[in-house]
Amino acid sequence: MLSINLRGKTAFVVGIGDDKGFGWAIAKMLAEAGAKILVGTWAPVYKIFLMSLEQGKFDESRQLSDGSLLNFEKIYPIDAVYDTLDDVPEDIKENKRYKDLDGYVIADVLKSIQQSYGSIDILVHSLANAPEIQKPLLETSRKGYLAAISSSSYSFVSLLAHSAPIMSPGSAALSLTYIASERAIPGYGGGMSSAKAALESDTRVLAWEAGRRYGIRVNAISAGAASTRAARAIGFIEEMIQYSIANSPLAKAVTMEEVGHTAAFLCSPLASGITGVTLHVDQGLHIMGIAVDSPSLAK
Repeated sequence: MLSINLRGKTAFVVGIGDDKGFGWAIAKMLAEAGAKILVGTWAPVYKIFLMSLEQGKFDESRQLSDGSLLNFEKIYPIDAVYDTLDDVPEDIKENKRYKDLDGYVIADVLKSIQQSYGSIDILVHSLANAPEIQKPLLETSRKGYLAAISSSSYSFVSLLAHSAPIMSPGSAALSLTYIASERAIPGYGGGMSSAKAALESDTRVLAWEAGRRYGIRVNAISAGAASTRAARAIGFIEEMIQYSIANSPLAKAVTMEEVGHTAAFLCSPLASGITGVTLHVDQGLHIMGIAVDSPSLAK
């Protein structure tokens, strides 16, 4: 029987802050396939995430198919906006949510992983943030726009640049994007649509560069609308989910498991010939040219 086998592989999944997002779903499916899971959690929520995990708040979501619980080999605090400690402003260093943390910049986290585990085989980037997400692009400030690009796009470039030297040929890197990179989605503002477009362009360029230099495959998943914590910040995610159900060819909402299964495939040897691809997991919504539930089509 053909199956996904990631036994003996180590995955670093960056961007897990709870059990509701794509990062969690991907980590769970990679673990189902046998991979060892390292987690990068956004530094300001690191302690809350650890506490919730220790208190058993995620136990139901941690259930694997064999009855065991999803276990994380190690959880690192990380703020992927900063490459080195010198990049961190003094007010952030002194912030109470950062002050007691060590090694939360990208370079230090990867150095720590190398010292503890030697290498990784899979890198998953599940990060996105736009401080002005609810503002139309015409009202987005330069600072807000650049912040969206930095945390949602360049963070993948930097993570891969720092990870690639400890990834062997045949390893895989993966990021999460959204159809707003290709289509106008009113309300998806703050420069986030631009950041997703940059992320997809970077996926192609990184596939070339990391492929030739390190033998690493680089892909992206364009996931359909789902009620993640990040998506809820937009303010109309439930309406987008209903729109997807009404207008996609398969007439249903995407599930976390579907995204997780696709990620496990793309990170496995079964996808050894696939790189530079943005793969839509959205029940086919991206192919549609009209909204079939539009009142303008009613007869």
